[in-house]
Amino acid sequence: MEHFTSIHPYTGDPVAVYPLMSSNQVSLALSQAQWAYPEWSSSGFAERGRVLREVARLLREDKDTYAELITMEMGKIIGEARGEVEKSAWVCDYYADNAETFLQPEIIEAGYRKSLVRYEPVGAVLGIMPWNFPFWQVFRYAAPTLMAGNVTLLKHAPNVSGCSLAIAALFQKAGAPEGVFQSLIIDIPLLQMVMESGIVQAATLTGSERAGASLAALAGSQIKKTVLELGGSDPLIVLADADISQAVATAIQSRFLNAGQSCIGAKRFIVIAQVYQAFLEALQAGMDNLRTGDPRDPLTTTAPVARPDLAENLRRQWQASVQRGARLVRGGEVTGCRIKPGLLLDAVPGMPAFDEETFGPLAVLTRAADEEEAVKLANASTYGLAASIWTRDEEKGLALAGKIQSGAVFINSLVKSDPRLPFGGIKKSGYGRELGKSGIHEFVNVKTVALGPER
Repeated sequence: MEHFTSIHPYTGDPVAVYPLMSSNQVSLALSQAQWAYPEWSSSGFAERGRVLREVARLLREDKDTYAELITMEMGKIIGEARGEVEKSAWVCDYYADNAETFLQPEIIEAGYRKSLVRYEPVGAVLGIMPWNFPFWQVFRYAAPTLMAGNVTLLKHAPNVSGCSLAIAALFQKAGAPEGVFQSLIIDIPLLQMVMESGIVQAATLTGSERAGASLAALAGSQIKKTVLELGGSDPLIVLADADISQAVATAIQSRFLNAGQSCIGAKRFIVIAQVYQAFLEALQAGMDNLRTGDPRDPLTTTAPVARPDLAENLRRQWQASVQRGARLVRGGEVTGCRIKPGLLLDAVPGMPAFDEETFGPLAVLTRAADEEEAVKLANASTYGLAASIWTRDEEKGLALAGKIQSGAVFINSLVKSDPRLPFGGIKKSGYGRELGKSGIHEFVNVKTVALGPER
């Protein structure tokens, strides 16, 4: 392959063609990162913050342009794309405001005249990012990484190469020194070359379980740290005392946002038997209001998925589940990248729609006899990214949250990423954390400094 081609998911028309970089071009990018690192790492929080705030300003100033690019390349509804650009600006401002506080040296009494822990940058961090949130996924790792004093190289998903190059140009426009943020338009084989470079000290990946395992193996052979966010099969648990209307409204939002292509979208609705029928009826009524169509049409609620193979995989999952006893009661029809929002009932462990990550507009509903069984079903997954619990009894919700095996639990609220809160999972959802104070601590050298014995 000599190039990547972006295809508009709704029309099927080519958007642009992007030539792949040669090994010589990649070598030059690595050299530029190496040259840029000493200056950037010693520039101080004020200067790094100035660049990040300018990036945020430019994102907001040209929000419509960037949103249009996102929609053209991966099919996101234009309003959601604008929201993604705005959120990307927010995370830049957040770390520009808080990085210095998060990375302040800590004095620790340990029997020395003085002993402290410093948080220092490590070098270049490779970011391998997915297409489903092509701006937000990049900025949520890049903002803390750069504010810590590291430089970064981005290997984005092929179908959003235009977004990748636009983000690199944005940093250049904001005044970042050459080599601080670079976009690599490369295929998998050249990743090994990048990971083996002495300047690259760590990598972060958001993507599939298979991609994460491959990167972890390669990084392990080089003794380099990784952070992996590998998606999930998040449960939305509805207890007998839940506010059904609120739970259903959030379930629809969580499942069908971004055409169901969200790692933290609720994928398994686990509902207590007492309120199962009420929830189902309200869910069906709410789904009646979903409208598929052109992502630039303001009346469209559910855009196409990003690629035809993704649509076909979702069809495989529901068809195989139906063969094992589930019931598809609405939707599921596939035409190219377009999928009619579907609803699958009676899903249980052992079915692909229950066990696997369903990346598309398919709601999966499971009945639980009681709270104990609901928790058991929620945990019957190889994933552990996030979950939500719906109950009017907040103390019960907090107690059950302690029994859920995941990186986050939201009670009576939509699960979402937030610059202020750590984000990441357990089990096959990956390891490490993005965002919050934890996120900026992933790619720093935690250095102990001790001054002489105590007198």
